[in-house]
Amino acid sequence: MVTSEPAPAVVTVPRGVRVGYGVGSVSTATFSTVPGLLLLFYMTNVLAVPAWVAGIVVFLPKLWDMIVNPWVGQRSDRTVSRFGARRPWMLLGALTLPVTFALTFAGPPLTGLPAALYVAVCYFLTATAYACYEVPYKAMAAEMTDDYHERSSLLQWKMVFVGLAILLSGSVAPAIAGTEAAGYRLMGLVVGSALLVSMLAAFAGTARAPLVARAETEASIRAQFAAARSSRPFMVLLGLSCAQMFAAGTLLAGSPYFATYVLGDPGVTTTLFLCIVGPLLVTMPVWVRLSRRYEKRGAMILGAALFTAGTVALALAGRFGTAYAHACVLVVGVGYAGLQLLQFSMLSDVIVHDAAVTGRHRAGVFTGLWTACETVVFALGALVLGWLLGATGFVASDPATPVTQPDSAIMAATYGGTLLPALVAGISVLLTTRYTLTARTLATAEKLRSAEA
Repeated sequence: MVTSEPAPAVVTVPRGVRVGYGVGSVSTATFSTVPGLLLLFYMTNVLAVPAWVAGIVVFLPKLWDMIVNPWVGQRSDRTVSRFGARRPWMLLGALTLPVTFALTFAGPPLTGLPAALYVAVCYFLTATAYACYEVPYKAMAAEMTDDYHERSSLLQWKMVFVGLAILLSGSVAPAIAGTEAAGYRLMGLVVGSALLVSMLAAFAGTARAPLVARAETEASIRAQFAAARSSRPFMVLLGLSCAQMFAAGTLLAGSPYFATYVLGDPGVTTTLFLCIVGPLLVTMPVWVRLSRRYEKRGAMILGAALFTAGTVALALAGRFGTAYAHACVLVVGVGYAGLQLLQFSMLSDVIVHDAAVTGRHRAGVFTGLWTACETVVFALGALVLGWLLGATGFVASDPATPVTQPDSAIMAATYGGTLLPALVAGISVLLTTRYTLTARTLATAEKLRSAEA
């Protein structure tokens, strides 16, 4: 009689840990949403910073992420403490990010270039604090379970909190900020407090998180880049995700300008955001089922296609009106919900695949590089939009001296925030077809590793 060895038990993450881990994404989603939505507009329309300068201010601190994020990933891989490897860094971020974020919007009464310099320094410190939290936070998902579909279930909880956070931050933050500097100062304090609560809750909620694999570290930043290049699935996923993040960053940064100068109502920014985040709250189970039926690659292609179609159609909103614009953004939101879930789930798969192929656990390395590239290209969208506005004659102003924008700048606000992200999201569809990691190939790699052990 031929007997087979029993399959290894799947490590199931307890519900309390799932919720504790998921609530930490309130801070990551809020931090990605609020500056991406308001910082460029805050500088050009409240602090009277020229658009091209404002774009640089938003982008340069994120370029620093290319250095600090891999470094944090490396250090968190090496950390040994009674709190584990990742959680001490999460705590450090929790104690610093809320303060630096609030200061970014609560500066002295400056305008023009002095205001730009102040915001740049504060945002640089904010980016550093965010790296301390975000890199180890993302690395934990690949270390809590080694099951392909369990990771999607774990991240489904995360995406629920992402949706709630974007819903609240994308609607409440603009309402608090209004159009005056005092409103932006209050918004910075309120959002900073929300960041603090979320990050401390995640630190406490992951105290009993299971650990199925302890990550290793690379000796240098150069070695980390070399490790990333050795994983083809990671490089393909990084490329397609960067394209999607650039598209999302451009769309997000352009939203206040689109609402103000195309739809004629700055307050529409809030309702447009509700159309984006609403699908995040209700379509997660659907995207999980789609990823099981058509593999994650097929579901990712569908999500990117919906995002692309919605943004192309949005370019016609000036002709068809506000209701039409909301319908287009709703389509974008459905696609974006899938992209958010699948990016994180596929990243965890890539980390596990690398461990199966190489026998090494390098979660911090991959998440450090991933987070750095993600934040850089997201901010690059704002930089490109800022330069586009500047090149087309956009006039910076403050609330006391409103100006009339030239037609060329309004055209840039119309098409720069719609057709440009549509083009890049379409490129991500082509890149996704090159992603070959599936549940079957991952299982095969793990069996080969077990046979060699």
